[in-house]
Amino acid sequence: MNRTIHILLPSLILALLAQGTLFAQDTPEPAAKLYPLEEIRVRDPFILPHAPTQTYYLVSASRQGVVVRTSKDLKMWSDPKDVFVRPADFWGGPQTWAPEMHLYRGRYYIFATFMNDEPIGEQWGGNWPPRIHRGTQILAADSPEGPFQGFANRSHTPVAEMALDGTLWVEDDVPYMVYCHEWVQIRDGAMNLIRLKDDLSATVGEPTRLFRASEASWTPDGRESYVTDGPALYRTKTGKLLMLWSSFTDTGYTTGIAESESGKLAGPWRHQPEPIFRSDGGHSMVFRTFDGRLMLALHSPNRSPDERCHLFELEDQGDTLRIVEQGNDN
Repeated sequence: MNRTIHILLPSLILALLAQGTLFAQDTPEPAAKLYPLEEIRVRDPFILPHAPTQTYYLVSASRQGVVVRTSKDLKMWSDPKDVFVRPADFWGGPQTWAPEMHLYRGRYYIFATFMNDEPIGEQWGGNWPPRIHRGTQILAADSPEGPFQGFANRSHTPVAEMALDGTLWVEDDVPYMVYCHEWVQIRDGAMNLIRLKDDLSATVGEPTRLFRASEASWTPDGRESYVTDGPALYRTKTGKLLMLWSSFTDTGYTTGIAESESGKLAGPWRHQPEPIFRSDGGHSMVFRTFDGRLMLALHSPNRSPDERCHLFELEDQGDTLRIVEQGNDN
């Protein structure tokens, strides 16, 4: 009898091992750690709502390239995941600025600014920053989680321009990039427009200037330089085309609103007299939540390492946008 038991036990153990029932197999996986938005350092935040999965993607720069964090409620966010890592032979150096992610014709596109040390002109003099190759490049992928790849090893914006903060806008089924012509090169920063090929692989024609930073009444007079940063376009419920953009005032980083008088990208653009946000915050963007709320995202304060993404509920008043809820408690 004992011999029979001794023979059966090894067979039983092997069977249980094969079935995965000898050891605890139903122990749940440890929950992924989530982080409150106010604990995440991020400049130039961009949030893409992904409707198929009811997931929000927070896109930001990293030392390697571009990362995303995900959230279901805009409050708690995942660890960052690499979606673009600069190749060894990449034209841009170790910095990435202001990545955005857009869904266009079934694919996902990142607009990100890169730079290297290649000079593109003489410095103004004094302590003025050097004029170097800086521009926005478009990267593509089939998923918001990448991997993203470039079309070519160069910027989309003209190499002869110090350019940054490109964003996508589609007008009459034609894609365009709106971007900033850097104050470092031209002193009075400009907002430019250039057409893109239908697949966003390259630009078409030459850029046109939409406006200069000094044209807004809320930018102080008599400055040595005027900054244009972070264009974000939005069409109101009455059909007006607005552009949120950032510069500097006596209260720090500031976000204002410009309105196209023609309702088209070509403008002319008129600047609304009162900024939407003055409290040292900017590089904003607008998105809509899955429950239909219109939201503004920006970073504040504009100093390192204290930058954080702040969310504000917006009211579309037809002719402008107004912040109706302060803070991240949404």
